[in-house]
Amino acid sequence: MKSAFRHPAQKDKKKLRNLKPRIELDLTWLSILLTLFVTVMAMSQLFKVFIDNLEAQEWIVVATQPILWVIIFFYVYGSLVYQITRLGYLRRGIRHHPPPPDLLNYFLKGSAPELTILIPSYKEQERIVFNTLMSVALQTYPKRRVVLLVDDPPQPGSKKDLNSLEATRNLPTLVTNILQEPRCRLSAAMANSINRKNLHGYNPRRETAILASMYAETANWFKSLGKIKNKDDHADQLFVKTVLQWHHQQLQDQAKKLADSLEDPYLILHDQELISHYQRLISLFTVEVTSFERKRYENLSHEPNKAMNLNSYIGLVGKYFRERNGGEKHYLEEVKLHDADFHIPDADYFITLDADSLITPDYALRLIHYMEQPENQKVAVAQTPYNSIPNAPTALERIAGATTDIQYIIHQGFTEYDATYWVGANALLRKKALLDIAVEDRERNYPIRRYIQDRTVIEDTESSLDLIARGWDLYNYPERLSFSATPPDFGSLIIQRRRWANGGLIILPKIPKLLNQKPLSISLISQFFMRVHYLVSITSVNVGLLLWLLLPSGDSIQTLWLPFTALPYYLLYTRDLRLLGYHRRDILSVYALNLLLIPVNLAGVFKSVEQLLTQKKIP
Repeated sequence: MKSAFRHPAQKDKKKLRNLKPRIELDLTWLSILLTLFVTVMAMSQLFKVFIDNLEAQEWIVVATQPILWVIIFFYVYGSLVYQITRLGYLRRGIRHHPPPPDLLNYFLKGSAPELTILIPSYKEQERIVFNTLMSVALQTYPKRRVVLLVDDPPQPGSKKDLNSLEATRNLPTLVTNILQEPRCRLSAAMANSINRKNLHGYNPRRETAILASMYAETANWFKSLGKIKNKDDHADQLFVKTVLQWHHQQLQDQAKKLADSLEDPYLILHDQELISHYQRLISLFTVEVTSFERKRYENLSHEPNKAMNLNSYIGLVGKYFRERNGGEKHYLEEVKLHDADFHIPDADYFITLDADSLITPDYALRLIHYMEQPENQKVAVAQTPYNSIPNAPTALERIAGATTDIQYIIHQGFTEYDATYWVGANALLRKKALLDIAVEDRERNYPIRRYIQDRTVIEDTESSLDLIARGWDLYNYPERLSFSATPPDFGSLIIQRRRWANGGLIILPKIPKLLNQKPLSISLISQFFMRVHYLVSITSVNVGLLLWLLLPSGDSIQTLWLPFTALPYYLLYTRDLRLLGYHRRDILSVYALNLLLIPVNLAGVFKSVEQLLTQKKIP
């Protein structure tokens, strides 16, 4: 029977097949060539106008026109980056062949690396955090721990904040209790199977039939959980579809496969295969879900940013601790095993997942399988650029989500040219790489360690360059396996976009240092071309538009060729919106939103300049 459920990655692959990639590649190349041709024509005409103004001694126009040329260059630069990354996205999608389930299952039979999933949370809604915790607790990867890093003030100033904090603190226990019932039931079933074998010998048909019924029971557990789950909004609906329905379909298919095998004596399970099935089922519900609050301890970092929330916990893994009270303050002291109050287990990998994000159940398994291949031992970060949560109820959230989904194409294209940036919403990190870029520092006279840079609010971007400088690689896995919430109102969107606009200028000086580490090559030039654009695009586009409106240009830029330099970009952008499930007319809404966000982006840019001048971090 053919499964009705389709994995998000399968949908993406199906879209690529329906796209007729050869046509899409040709269209993109045509767009690039057209952009270059029209730009040359426009600039040659503008240069003639410049010479005429020079001869006419129009000094104001002569002085301002080169500035306008620079602005035009940056707009064309951004247009070409989009089109070239689209080429990379298409090529990678065509080449990608995801590992089959049998290969992934074989990988799990070995010694799977230890994984800790970290969810930094600051004053998040209880319902949103619950969905995120459940999506990672139900990963198909066996050796995993989940830690909710609660960063709310430990002593809230209002009753509302106190109630919210207590609800967040209780979430790990709630998730643990939900998973306990199927785990106990499956453990009892496996124990009964072993007892029957010891008493009466192994009856393969009977045990296979019982195992099939356990798969069906577990599938129905997910189905029942999906029915009672409140579907308050599109994020809840995505959780039910991406997590609960995914597991239901996988387990139901396996139950049917086992039931069908009863008709063929050659497909009956051996006793060790039977135990492996039970163990795999039990491991799905066997996960430690806990929480940690760094602000409870005086001697841990209290810097108000996500990076230091993550750094504080990463610095504790693999060690033993006890709490010490000093008046009203609490301290965390590293001690030997026999003196310890608690132990924080070590990890080979971390997944850092925003509290408003979801990942598919096979996210960790697929990415760790990739990272563990011998040829990928120098990959520090693997991720899938996140997509917006579909079916947004408001126009603002839907259009802002469209700009996020377009970024997926760009980031996948970056990897084609070795220009990947770490996007911290859902990254898989190799601990060994984090140790390699760690720096010692002091805060409030206490020693701290930074693995992820917190100098800017785009901490993952700066850490990307630190990793590359140390010889590590970064990788975007070419499938759609992660989703993150889009701000639902304009106030929240302002905060997000101002954050995105802050820090690029501060990080930019690190780029030339990377060029000195390798011989000059086409690959290095293309990497430089992509990386610089990512850091300066928001500044150049928004400041450029402001200057364009303010500078007196007169007739110096009146040429019919100039508007056509942007036409190929907008045509491809419109096409991609349609392929992503949006309307073609949404290009107008995207353009309007970008205009509306110009003051917000400029505020972020000015904050960067302020930080450069004052050397004070932006919280």
